[in-house]
Amino acid sequence: MTPPHPVPTTPLTVATVQATPTPGDVAGNALAAADLVRRAGGQGARVAVLPELYLCAYHPPTLAADPAGTDVAADPAGAVADARLDPLRVAAREAGVTVLVGAAVRHPDGRRTIAALVVDRAGAVRVGYDKQQLWGDERELFDVGVRGATLLVDDWRLGLGICYDGCFPEHARAAALDGAHGYLCPSGYLAGSEHRRDLYYAARALDNTMFVVFANAVGGADPWRFNGGAAIYDPQGRALARGADEGTAVLVATLDPAALAATRAAHSMLADRLPDQGGQRVSMSG
Repeated sequence: MTPPHPVPTTPLTVATVQATPTPGDVAGNALAAADLVRRAGGQGARVAVLPELYLCAYHPPTLAADPAGTDVAADPAGAVADARLDPLRVAAREAGVTVLVGAAVRHPDGRRTIAALVVDRAGAVRVGYDKQQLWGDERELFDVGVRGATLLVDDWRLGLGICYDGCFPEHARAAALDGAHGYLCPSGYLAGSEHRRDLYYAARALDNTMFVVFANAVGGADPWRFNGGAAIYDPQGRALARGADEGTAVLVATLDPAALAATRAAHSMLADRLPDQGGQRVSMSG
């Protein structure tokens, strides 16, 4: 099965961010995010990806104690009008950068989700995607997302995932079969998970011969200390850019459609994929 959309015609420069938000401080984190977006735009990025739950910080005790203060509200159409995000709106508009940033979102029907907000180049904010694969105790605080999503930037199709979603090959594969050329993953990996952090997203890139942009939180206090390592992978799973395990960083790389086309021509897993993955199975003794 060949993905239904051709490769893009022009390159796309993207940025991935690792940074340390302050638990519960949505306004302060939005202001810091605005600076990071300007840094990305100054390096030529047209898309910037910030970590999971960046606007409130991935800190479950705070998220449990103050949902009203940590959440942003979405209207029935998914738009977010929270004034605390105004600096980020302005930065996206002035820098000409589409931003994907993690947030806790309260929906009109009462659901609370781990979301990736899209701040477009006009400064409008909307819910782009709600995390489908909740990890561990996240299930006590949040509801699961019910749909996948693809972000369209110029002629690029960018599938959206959040952290644990990327641990499931099926999630990225669904994006690829929808024609994604890339997969954007705001994440929050804890210290000690470096091996898995560096393996999952490289594998998703190679599995699906598409670019992967992985953002991550960094720093913080145990047991909620995060390990950076933000990265951008090419369609063979090779790192085009990678952050250290510590420290704030804005990492930029250009996604080359020629590299995408060449990889898919040489490594045709998507085209060769069996629709039923082999059909009936048999068991045998050895």
